Amino acid sequence: MANGEWFAQLYQESYRSLVLTAYALLRDMGEAEEVTQEAFAVAYGRRGRVSRVESPEAWVRKVVVNLARRRWRRRAALEKILHREIEQSVPEGFGEHLDLHAAIRSLGHEYQAAVVLHYLADLPVDEVASILDVPVGTVKSRLSRARAALAGQLRTEEEVRGA
Repeated sequence: MANGEWFAQLYQESYRSLVLTAYALLRDMGEAEEVTQEAFAVAYGRRGRVSRVESPEAWVRKVVVNLARRRWRRRAALEKILHREIEQSVPEGFGEHLDLHAAIRSLGHEYQAAVVLHYLADLPVDEVASILDVPVGTVKSRLSRARAALAGQLRTEEEVRGA
């Protein structure tokens, strides 16, 4: 494959999945698209290195997660300083999953990242561990605790609706 063709193919095959990963972490489609574009710009700047890694998509996904974390931290600091909440924007087609997304947002950021990468991006635990730079056992623990928290929260919301 020619020098630029592999990168174009990587972009075409990975863009949607990476945007969804960023959206799940940032909860803002515009920011998710910006983060994904920025990650691909970083990857293009380092395309010689990226072309030699075992999984270029995983490399770009790790950049997406790191950029999303940076934005999330900045936004959290700004919210704290300004004492206000950022309104949530929900893209078309996500309406039926609002309860689940709200429950995921209620988790701590590190738990959110593990859930999003494993369950929404459908990545294996070892790849999630690599992206988050934590041991596999830590990812498994976070997933277990997140599942328990989500189950309790979703059960409570269902009970409230049924009452």
